Amino acid sequence: MDDHGRGSGPRPPDSGEDPLDPGTPDPLPYEGVWRFTAPAVDASVPQARHAVRDLLYRQGVPVSDDLVQGVLLIVSELVTNAVRHAALLSPMLAVEVAVGAEWVRVSVEDNHPYRPTALEAGHSETGGRGLLLVREVTREAGGVCDVEHTSSGGKVIWAALPLTSVRVS
Repeated sequence: MDDHGRGSGPRPPDSGEDPLDPGTPDPLPYEGVWRFTAPAVDASVPQARHAVRDLLYRQGVPVSDDLVQGVLLIVSELVTNAVRHAALLSPMLAVEVAVGAEWVRVSVEDNHPYRPTALEAGHSETGGRGLLLVREVTREAGGVCDVEHTSSGGKVIWAALPLTSVRVS
């Protein structure tokens, strides 16, 4: 994977804080936005998962083991979907990790225009539940997820989870 990480550079865009305002508190040491690119091939799934895990630990993000497992499951499912369904039109994909003071957001971007929907898979089917799983893991953690079109005609699928665990029943 190519690491185009911006390290401790710019804060995630919806932080609501003005970096030019001297009254704005300094970002926490673990805050930042990192982006990895990879070919849309099966081997990129574990590579993306390991890269995200290593990044969270290397930056010292205060995440529980449960949250790390949830984030890694989401990354695995989203990268798998990009590899399986978008590779023909998008030979490369991008994984982005944005960490704020109170949340972590992971996203996977590809250049395929198809906007996926969560499908109910039959009991005999071995696949087809990835987006349902992403939605459920995100919901249980008290987060949000969505799919957005990119200006280049592709899409980005993202999930944002709070760093403090919120169990939704």
